[in-house]
Amino acid sequence: MPIFEYQCGECGHVTEFLERRDSSAGHECEKCHGRNMSRVMSVFSASMDGKSISKGGGSCSSCNSGNCSSCHK
Repeated sequence: MPIFEYQCGECGHVTEFLERRDSSAGHECEKCHGRNMSRVMSVFSASMDGKSISKGGGSCSSCNSGNCSSCHK
């Protein structure tokens, strides 16, 4: 089963869920317990020699920031 990322419409927190592509299950935010979750585009991420490499949507998978230098030095 693939992993999908959902963003909470109430607090903005992004959570990963393991589910089938055709699943219609409702999800709950692990941070604020809100039920207004929307599937977001996942980004490719890899690690080499302790340095993070991201490619895709432009946001960091760890801190959800557009500037990865804020948490990956």
